[in-house]
Amino acid sequence: MHGLASILHADLDAFYASVEQRDNPELRGRPVFVGGGVVLAASYEAKARGVRTPMNGNEARRLCPEGVFVSPRMEAYSAASKDVFDIFHDTTPMVEGISIDEAFLEVGGLGKISGNPQQIAQRLRARVASEVGLNITVGVARTKFLAKVA
Repeated sequence: MHGLASILHADLDAFYASVEQRDNPELRGRPVFVGGGVVLAASYEAKARGVRTPMNGNEARRLCPEGVFVSPRMEAYSAASKDVFDIFHDTTPMVEGISIDEAFLEVGGLGKISGNPQQIAQRLRARVASEVGLNITVGVARTKFLAKVA
């Protein structure tokens, strides 16, 4: 690795809630909670009103009475995750999945083909947005820890 930044940490933003907003235009721009008795995920609009995970559903409603509770649709989240991971694997063969919405990608050695890690990260953000309809945060660093906090 020679100390050069070559690790990407890719994390889908507010994943479950973002899939719900993507799939249901009526939810876009509104505070969304995925879950029931407990908030499994909250949209950025809900987080701005103090809703966090894993918060009791009653507390979430108290903080954000205009919020919309949506039942989890694991099949939809799995399908969206597969689409994103297909893009990851199209970017580099070195993908380490951490969860349904998060992975490390090793992009060292791709410079001549794909550009520097920052350029690869930018293209990854653009592809996930255009092809899957979701926002993704991508950190670039020389270690996994630093990429995750970048």
